[in-house]
Amino acid sequence: MDELDELRMRAANGDQDAIGQLVELAGERGDLAELRRLADAGSTDAVDVLVELAGERGDLAELRRLADGGNRDAADMLAELAEEADDGT
Repeated sequence: MDELDELRMRAANGDQDAIGQLVELAGERGDLAELRRLADAGSTDAVDVLVELAGERGDLAELRRLADGGNRDAADMLAELAEEADDGT
């Protein structure tokens, strides 16, 4: 079992340190799928990193998905990106 699999197993058992490490590693790798999985499992840190990465990438679909799920930060980021787009025309 590699280190990542071990962290995932620990995280699945509720180990908050493992969850934090997975969020950090996924953020560094830009691994949206891993972050979504962690967010769906209840990690607010994963949601925060998802919003940040989606904003940096201009990933409107991901921001909409998060905003539709009730994430205020994602909704704010969408509004900000829309405002920037309006200013650019």
